[in-house]
Amino acid sequence: MTQQPAAGRTPARTRRAPGARGARGPVQSHPVTTRLSDIAAQAGVSEATVSRVLNGKPGVAATTRQSVLAALDVLGYERPVRLRQRSEGLVGLITPELENPIFPALAQVIGQALTRQGYTPVLATQTPGGSTEDELTEMLVDRGVAGIIYVSGLHADTTADMQRYERLRAQGVPFVLVDGFSPKVQAPFISPDDRAATALAVTHLVSLGHTRIGLALGPKRFVPVQRKIEGFVRTVQELLGLAPDVIEEELVQHSLYTLEGGQAATSALIDRNCTAVVCASDMMALGAIRAARQRGLRVPTDVSVVGFDDSPLIAFTDPPLTTVRKPVPAMGQAAVRTLLEEIGGTPAPHSEFVFMPELVVRGSTASAPGDRNRA
Repeated sequence: MTQQPAAGRTPARTRRAPGARGARGPVQSHPVTTRLSDIAAQAGVSEATVSRVLNGKPGVAATTRQSVLAALDVLGYERPVRLRQRSEGLVGLITPELENPIFPALAQVIGQALTRQGYTPVLATQTPGGSTEDELTEMLVDRGVAGIIYVSGLHADTTADMQRYERLRAQGVPFVLVDGFSPKVQAPFISPDDRAATALAVTHLVSLGHTRIGLALGPKRFVPVQRKIEGFVRTVQELLGLAPDVIEEELVQHSLYTLEGGQAATSALIDRNCTAVVCASDMMALGAIRAARQRGLRVPTDVSVVGFDDSPLIAFTDPPLTTVRKPVPAMGQAAVRTLLEEIGGTPAPHSEFVFMPELVVRGSTASAPGDRNRA
């Protein structure tokens, strides 16, 4: 939440000592200078530009002015009264836990896009045992947010009650839903093409000679999971000729979206003679690598691993992870643009905007062990 801006108070003046007739104590101007330099550094502009914005002077580009106002909000300073009406208000962003680095990456893109448009993002994070999505929504609505962006929320859970979103719409609060889809909710959805993601991974592994490819992913009730399975089953069937029921029974393993979940799922798939594993997140892929190593297997010599997301720093793991890159910048910017259209009274179509992922080949995949032996 926005901090109470202690720095926004007028600095006190030094009192004259008793008997020091006519002696005036120095005015403490240093805090003001400090504030200007802090704001300038945060906004990436000069102190003179900050001064012009704070004093309402003309001759400052709109984008620069918004950067300075956003810097005020980030640093916890009060906006001068004459400038407060120029703020477009708060926008809530509700995400799952931040342990998976893809969520902070998406939050950063969305936050930056909002501040460029003069809005102040308010990040609300769900944690195990903490506030629920409904509680966070109520908190944000009580604070008068202009709109809410949900990332991987209950809208992705096919067993959840979707009436909560209709009730929110009835309150007049615009919202956009990222990572998940429900035909029961009349709202804009922003999603990666999960079917294409697993198809890209399987096609890559088949080209390397793998014929026993497993899929490690989260609980089946989630829409992205169901779509990844669809893309996986269809591509394995087309390229390797296996029956769909055999694929789902032998090659698909559900677990948790964690490192430990990836480790458990991969152990089960290795027991079924899989030489390659496609994971539904980079965190699960790191668990897959751990599972292989615990069995004395080498990645990628004995087992190839593909992740999903292309999370920050994942290119620097050992080995660097082959993954399917989630189009985070495009999705985050689209979510903000769509929400602002809703807020502005020109709503986007209540449908799903789907973004194409990209295969990034690194060091965790190689030709199948049998292929190398034949060579």
